[in-house]
Amino acid sequence: MLFAVYAATLGIDAAGGSDYAGDEPHYLLAAASIADGDGIGLAGAYTDRTWAAWQREPLISDGEVVGGRLLEPYGVGFPLLIAPAYSLGGPNLVEALLAAIAALAFVVAAALARRVVPDPWATWAALLAGLSPPALAYATAVTPALTAGALLAGAALCALAARERPLMRTAFGGAALLAVLPWLDPWLLVPAAPVAVLLARWTARRGRTVVALGTVEVQLASLVFYVSLNERLYGGFTPLAVAEEPVTGASSLGDYLDRVPRLVSLWLDRDVGVLRWAPVLALAFLGAWLLWRSRRERLGRLVAEQRDAEHAAFLALAVCAGQVAVAAFALVSLRALGAGLVPALPCAVPLVAWGLRHAPRVGWVLGALTMLGSVGLVASGSWSGSDAPWWPVVGAFPVEGSGWADAVGVVAAVGVGALLVTELLRRRRELRL
Repeated sequence: MLFAVYAATLGIDAAGGSDYAGDEPHYLLAAASIADGDGIGLAGAYTDRTWAAWQREPLISDGEVVGGRLLEPYGVGFPLLIAPAYSLGGPNLVEALLAAIAALAFVVAAALARRVVPDPWATWAALLAGLSPPALAYATAVTPALTAGALLAGAALCALAARERPLMRTAFGGAALLAVLPWLDPWLLVPAAPVAVLLARWTARRGRTVVALGTVEVQLASLVFYVSLNERLYGGFTPLAVAEEPVTGASSLGDYLDRVPRLVSLWLDRDVGVLRWAPVLALAFLGAWLLWRSRRERLGRLVAEQRDAEHAAFLALAVCAGQVAVAAFALVSLRALGAGLVPALPCAVPLVAWGLRHAPRVGWVLGALTMLGSVGLVASGSWSGSDAPWWPVVGAFPVEGSGWADAVGVVAAVGVGALLVTELLRRRRELRL
C-alpha cells in the first residue's frame, strides 16, 4: 500500500516547477555516468549535458578535479545503487526503486515497533509515519535518506533478534547492513554507532564472542576499504574531501555553539521543522518519556516483556538521537520537510507507537493533522511552499535565527538540565538508602 501511495506522487514537483532539487540532479548525473560506462568521473557527463534529460536549468558542478577526474562530494555508493535502474528506465525507474525501498523501510519499522507494543498500535504508527509529509516527499526523492532509514531499521531489528537468539545470520546480517551505511553518506556512521555497539555487546553476552568479533570485523573491513578507496579517488577519508571547506559550514567552537538553536528549529521551524509538517511525531517524545519512566521505576526487572520493550525503545531512541546530532551540528544547512531527520524516521516508529498506545486520543488527533498535511501538500502539486496542515496559524511557527527559536531553545535546555539534576539527586538518595 505504501509503495502504491509513493508511486502515485511521482509527478509532484520538487520545487519551483522542477522535478528535482538540491542534491538530486548530482546523484542522477553520477548514476548516468556509471550507466554510460564513464565511471565516477563526471567531466564527460557535464560536457555532454546529460543533465538536460531531466531539467532545463544548467547544472553547476560543486566538486573539483582530482587525478584528472571531475569528482563531486557525494560518493559512489548511492549512484552505484541506482545506476542499474537508471540504465533500464531513466530517472522515473530510479524513483520507483526508491519508493519500493522506502515502503520496505516502514514495513521493517512496523516489525521493530512490535518489539515495543503489540498491534494494532505498531502498524498504525508505521502507517502514520509512512504517510506523513516528510516520508511522502523523500520516498521518491533521489537521495539516500530513506534507503539509509531502511538499513538502520533493519540493522536495529537484527541487533534485537541477536539479543534474544544470537544466530549467525541475524548477527552478520545486521553487520552487513551497517557496513553499507557509510557508502551512502559518511555522517550515517553517527546514528549507526549505537546499533553497532549493542549488536556486538548483546551477541557476546549470549556466549557468542567469536560471532560478536565477526560482526565488528565485517564493519571494520568495509570501513577500511571505504577509506582506502576514498583516499585513492578523492584524496581524503571520505568524498567530502572535495567539498568546499569547511565541510560542515562551521570552522570554530563558536560556530558550533551558534547552532544549538537548531535543536529547536529541527522540530518547530516554519520551513524545516519536522513537527510542523508531521505533528504525529510528537508522540516520539512521549515514547521517550515512557522509556525513561519505565527504567526509573525498574519495571523491566519485574516483567521480562517490559525489559525487551525497553531495549528496543532505547535502541530506536539512540539512533534518533544520533541523527538529531548530525542534523543540528554537522549539516551545512537545514532543508524543508525535516530532511535532516528523515533517515531516522523509520526508527522513530517504535517510540511513536508506544506514545500512541498510551495516549490514543491525542495520538489520533495528531495523526489526523498529519494526514491533513499530507493531503494538502500533495494537492499543492509541489513539495515546497505549502502551509498545510496549519493554514490559518502557520505564521505562528518560529523561523531559524529568530529570537523566539532561541528563547524556546533556552527553555528546553533549562528543562532538560533540571530533569537531569533531579534524576541525579534521586539516584544519590537511593544509593544512600
